[in-house]
Amino acid sequence: MSELRSDFLYSEEHEWVQTVGEDTVRIGITEFAQHQLGDIVFVELPDLEASVAAADSIGTIESVKTVSDLFSPVSGTIIAVNETLQDSPELVNSSPYEDGWMIEIRVEGDLQAALSSLLNADAYHKHIE
Repeated sequence: MSELRSDFLYSEEHEWVQTVGEDTVRIGITEFAQHQLGDIVFVELPDLEASVAAADSIGTIESVKTVSDLFSPVSGTIIAVNETLQDSPELVNSSPYEDGWMIEIRVEGDLQAALSSLLNADAYHKHIE
């Protein structure tokens, strides 16, 4: 059973979203997703200050099995990138909800409206069953 955080929201593409400020979210991939991918060997993330739209590809995650796109669950501007993942991509496997976070986005428009299409932990659990 994959760990889910009740205070996070989730996308159907297996990203998690944590609100970290009044207009800012932190994003990573779920424990379920990292488990499905296997050992992560490389993470490509977007540039700081890049503008992104919800559902845009914002990078890639490479594992020993495959390469997968990372999608933005919200629209906004990239304000932080987890640079540690360049040298230690395995943090996505060992700590997907803490040290393995990927980016922070300053959300464009109303935060609650931007998050309204995401799944809570119960709905995501049903999605991955």
